[in-house]
This record gives sequence, C-alpha cells and structure tokens, in this order.
Amino acid sequence: MNTVGSVIRRRNDEASGALIGYLPVGFPTFDESVEAAVAMVENGVDILELGLPYSDPVMDGPVIQAATQQALANGFRLSDGFEAVRRITERVDAPVLIMTYWNPVVQYGVDRFADDLVAAGGAGLITPDLIPDEGAAWIAASERTGLDRVFLAAPTSTDARIRQVIDASRGFVYAVSTMGITGARSDVDRAARTLVERLTAAEAPASCVGVGISTAAQVAEVLEYAEGAIVGSALVNALATGGVAAVGELAAELARGTRA
Repeated sequence: MNTVGSVIRRRNDEASGALIGYLPVGFPTFDESVEAAVAMVENGVDILELGLPYSDPVMDGPVIQAATQQALANGFRLSDGFEAVRRITERVDAPVLIMTYWNPVVQYGVDRFADDLVAAGGAGLITPDLIPDEGAAWIAASERTGLDRVFLAAPTSTDARIRQVIDASRGFVYAVSTMGITGARSDVDRAARTLVERLTAAEAPASCVGVGISTAAQVAEVLEYAEGAIVGSALVNALATGGVAAVGELAAELARGTRA
C-alpha cells in the first residue's frame, strides 16, 4: 500500500504537490460516503481524510458540523469508520487517514483503535485536539503499529511548539492556514505561507495546508510553498448539494491545481 509520505513525495516529484480530500463517514448515508470517497480518488485526490462524526467538535465549521450531525442522527458508530476504511482501501490504492477528536479514541481504547485501523487498511490519524505532550499513548501505539500520526501547527504556534509537533508527527504536519474553524474562504490566509516557511526551516517531514481551501486556484497557490493542500468543506458541500457525482466533478477540478 502507498504510504502517506511516499505519496506526498511522489506527487511533489511529478506534479506541484499532493491533494488531500476530507469527507465525514456516514454522510449523507454510510454507502454514499464510501462511494464519494472512492470517487474523489478516481478523480485526482491523492490522500483521503475521513472524519469520524463527533458530538462536540471544536474545529469543524458549519458545513462539516451539519454533515456530521446528520451522520450521528443516522446512527453512526465508531465501527462504521473502520468498515468505511476497509471498503475504500479494497477499491482504491490511496492512503486513508482518519481525522478524529481524541475522546472517541480513548473511549474505544487507544491500542484497540490502532489495531482495528491497521486491520482495516488505514494509514494513520489526524488528531486536531491532541497535542504531542499529551499524546504518549497514541505515539506508543502508532510506533508499535507503524501508523502515521499527524499533529497540527497554527500561525500562533511558538517555535518550541513547532519543534514538538515536527518531532511527534509522521507523514506530514497539518498547517492550519488561519485561526478559526473550517470552511471555504475567498482568500487563504497569508499566515499559512509564513507558517510553512517556519515548518520547513525546522525540517518538517512535509507540510500540508488546510482550512479555507476550496478552489483549484487556491490549491495551486498553496502548492507554491507547501507539499500538500487539504480541501474539506467544499467537498462536503458538493456532496450535500449534488451527490457523489458532484464530489467527483469538484475533485477533478481541484486536481487541476496540482499540475506543475
């Protein structure tokens, strides 16, 4: 299976960088979320980021919150996340990262979660509310299983925090483009460029920028200085308004922004 790191390196060699796409599991239905994820890869998304719906999100904007609340109302369970990863990785050869808040992992059991994710074919976790100095259990479990661990850095992160995030991350560092919640924006914050420069100077494995990216032009802009661009709310909105076909069309359009 392609690893997150190898895909990012390959896409930076053959194009301008990697395109990472986010969708929540279970929205608008479980089967449609799987089909939409597959359609994203088939139309140019290089790495998938599957969100686990959670009742108390702290980073999600209104589009993603509405989608995850619908998934929860539909009866989403953590086991559905592993089943989605399994079904997707059986059909497409793209790394699948789970994006999850930390409480569900703790409640499930950190080692059990890591083992079940490996068994499903998953590549690792993005943990938006877990900081490295509180992540000993996850770092140990990911070392044991070989899973990637993606921590976040923000424009307000100190040099010491950036060093900590880089040392703890494997796969890439998630560079938050602007302070605040997720959601499409007309301009990607210039602070993202400065943040990536700081991460690069500190020898981050790779920096992928997320929050606010919604167009091929923004993808191209981000990939002028980062190794990857992460798109979430725009894809979720496409799924909400136009179904799986619309997600595939938007993924193909966004992928144009990766052309060198």
